[in-house]
Amino acid sequence: MISERAWVPVVLGLLLLSGCAGADGDDPEDPAGGSGATLAPVEGNPFVGHGLYVDPASRAGTAAEQARTAGDEASARAFQRLAETPAGIWLTPEALPPGQVGPAVAATVSDAASRNEVPTFVVYGIPDRDCTGGFSGGGLPAEEYGPWVQEIADNATGSAVVIEPDALASALECDNLEERVGLISDAVSRLAAAGTATYLDGGHSDWVSPDSLAPVLQRAGVDQARGFATNVSNYQEDDAERSYAEQLSGLLGGTHYVIDSGRNGRGSTQEWCNPPGRAYGRAPEAVDDGTGLDAFLWVKPPGESDGECQGGPAAGEFWPQHALEMATASGW
Repeated sequence: MISERAWVPVVLGLLLLSGCAGADGDDPEDPAGGSGATLAPVEGNPFVGHGLYVDPASRAGTAAEQARTAGDEASARAFQRLAETPAGIWLTPEALPPGQVGPAVAATVSDAASRNEVPTFVVYGIPDRDCTGGFSGGGLPAEEYGPWVQEIADNATGSAVVIEPDALASALECDNLEERVGLISDAVSRLAAAGTATYLDGGHSDWVSPDSLAPVLQRAGVDQARGFATNVSNYQEDDAERSYAEQLSGLLGGTHYVIDSGRNGRGSTQEWCNPPGRAYGRAPEAVDDGTGLDAFLWVKPPGESDGECQGGPAAGEFWPQHALEMATASGW
């Protein structure tokens, strides 16, 4: 069954405010309003030698504060643990349109550099984003997509970037494969030129076959990227994903990959949308074992809804009840 991608409209909160408010004391030569720190262009595995960035303005952190205020210490502890776990920062044109996305990315990169950490951004604005008719519709017109990505690239040097979850695998079932391949190839070129470690989305082990997806990734410019990402927003177990990724990597000349382990602690079911009984997976960590695997990441921030199913809120909204259920299932 196809895993739809839930739209996650990220608002960078305090980072965005610090980047755009123009408060007294801001360095006029630092448009991000941050420390002015920068990350070096990526060479090799971006996660080795650095910490993984934790967004201080995450919605899990807000939930922890609200639980503490309400006197619910047990929930506050679970939300705080979630907030302290590095996760992807999703960039959508709905939340961060042209003119806003660049300063937001710059502020995050500056904060990450001051901590010797690497942020993982997720670019999620492809035209007709959810062409299979799920909960994640939206995106930019084709003519606006490249300039929006360029604004991200201009400010994301030294970061890891996952490009367009589900876009290529789902396009195999839609009628927009050629457009998507062209747009993603262009995006990869822009991001790679800016010195980011770029990962194209590579589906997951229970979706398309490596033989079907490898030629599409090749056409979309995976040779210019660091590699691909698997299991983004899905629930497939690590062993299955690693086997799948190794097969796909072998077809792509040994390119590297990352695995999203955020919600796969109990594996998958036939449900892709807010399946009950799931648990958080292994904590994010860099991998340097001589294989193609660069890291286990939480690309999708766990605790955020897949869509309006199983009683959930809109796709991308933080769902406290579900987050706590997963924490309990995880033994937190």
